[in-house]
Amino acid sequence: MQTHFSLAQLADPTIAEAEGILRNCVHCGFCTATCPTYVLLGDELDSPRGRIYLIKDMLENDRPANANVVKHIDRCLSCLACTTTCPSGVDYMHLVDGARARIEKTYTRPLADRWFRALLAALLPYPKRFRVALLGAAMVRPFAGLFGMAMGGRIAAMFRLAPRYLSPPDDSDRPGSSLAAGARVKRVALLTGCAQPVLRPEINAATIRLLTRHGVEVVVAEGAGCCGALSHHMGKEAAAADMARANVDAWWQLKLTGGLDAIVINASGCGTTVKDYAHMLASDPDYADKAAELAAMTVDVTELCADLDLTVAKPPEAGRVTYHSACSMQHGQKITQLPKQLLTQAGFAVAEVPEGHLCCGSAGTYNLLQPQLAERLKARKLGHIASTHPDVIATGNIGCMMQLGSGTDVPVVHTVELLDWASGGPKPAALEPDSMRAS
Repeated sequence: MQTHFSLAQLADPTIAEAEGILRNCVHCGFCTATCPTYVLLGDELDSPRGRIYLIKDMLENDRPANANVVKHIDRCLSCLACTTTCPSGVDYMHLVDGARARIEKTYTRPLADRWFRALLAALLPYPKRFRVALLGAAMVRPFAGLFGMAMGGRIAAMFRLAPRYLSPPDDSDRPGSSLAAGARVKRVALLTGCAQPVLRPEINAATIRLLTRHGVEVVVAEGAGCCGALSHHMGKEAAAADMARANVDAWWQLKLTGGLDAIVINASGCGTTVKDYAHMLASDPDYADKAAELAAMTVDVTELCADLDLTVAKPPEAGRVTYHSACSMQHGQKITQLPKQLLTQAGFAVAEVPEGHLCCGSAGTYNLLQPQLAERLKARKLGHIASTHPDVIATGNIGCMMQLGSGTDVPVVHTVELLDWASGGPKPAALEPDSMRAS
């Protein structure tokens, strides 16, 4: 793609980076076939190619974001299916992230929109606040329909997605070390996350059991918290960078004091972000090198499991497991076959989802900010999942679990819960007959 930036514009590192990305685009349009919003809406401006043109025009002309740009960028899920499809290697992720940041800086959203986004940014990354908010939302949940299309359906969606039941906090989420059973083969830091310990604390507990059973010491670092993804994808760069720095500080201290073999992430949306810390903190001279080193050590829990030669202690009785690959897993981290292989090796009968490359509509806060599109994507995804006749749905991302669970009676569990069960751990709570785990 030909660009027309001035030398003065290119002196700005963010513009220079965007220009390099734009020049890689060859207008081929392959991305449109795998873009969820283009598939739903058929609008060129709701495709990656269309958004690229909007971003190019905004940046070349050094204009603030306008309402049209904001509408189409906001509709983007950042699912990154386009990056898997693109034959030219266009770095759409960083281009659209930059556009979101520019929107945040140059566009004044309507008051209600600003309020809602501020509310999400103030609650979701902080587990204690989030738990209190969910307890309140659970009481309002039965009346969610009364809010109708207020704020574009956002209020109703917020209460509708609130779970009916919250488990109490789990000790596994507290800072500390869980020692390996037997001889230690690895020492890793586990990011427990922000929303996940509130919504499904059993995921971190299962992760620790599984890893320690196979000789891994698991450390939850003091001071580590939200990865920054939720703030980052709302264009709040400074807040996201501060969260990244806090995690870098916490993990670097562990590395210095006892050594680390890896940083393990069991929510693929977080994993995509932490693996990008080198880019996020590249301009910070105090953190750039440390962030790059730690990002290079970051693995999804299934990547670590592949190195551990997992044992199967008992034949699983889960029936047919349909594996849903989160976008952040398959497109963000390019991990496609490994989770299915691990489940198969553990004795599960695994089915794949037709049209599995399309997003389920969760996408961080997307199902709250764009509830109508998210509902259409959820219905489409669940329709394809139903065609596989599953007894269980497995996935590796908490956002997908909550999104899918809100529209089906089929139990939705994390991949690591099944692997833990097969190798000697307890049966996942969601599979128990009296489970209250429906979202």
